[in-house]
Amino acid sequence: MKFAYTIVYVADVAASLAFFEAAFGLSTRFLHESGSYGELETGATALAFVDHATARESVGRDYVAAGSSAAPLGLEIGLVCEDVAAAFERAVKAGAVGLNPPKTKPWGQTVAYVRCPDGTLVELCTAMG
Repeated sequence: MKFAYTIVYVADVAASLAFFEAAFGLSTRFLHESGSYGELETGATALAFVDHATARESVGRDYVAAGSSAAPLGLEIGLVCEDVAAAFERAVKAGAVGLNPPKTKPWGQTVAYVRCPDGTLVELCTAMG
């Protein structure tokens, strides 16, 4: 097995791509002409978005949409950066909700959490080791 990608189910793929560009500096790699699917430039593993209609058709049933849940889902996207405080500020300025400001963990890693307008939970952190 090889981890290939993560797809986030969202209401508006183009809006999520635009937010991730503004908040985290990730460029759009691809947006399907229908607007139902898009990917970001994230390195070896793709981070993609698909609209709810397409996702429900693919999954074959309904699910809890992150944007409709008052609490974040039990899943996060982790983004590694050198300056977590600056990344946290940039994300909040772009429209994310700051859930937990930067803190240094006992093992030396700095982490912070934001929730994107589409409901996605994102951890901003320094690299381990």
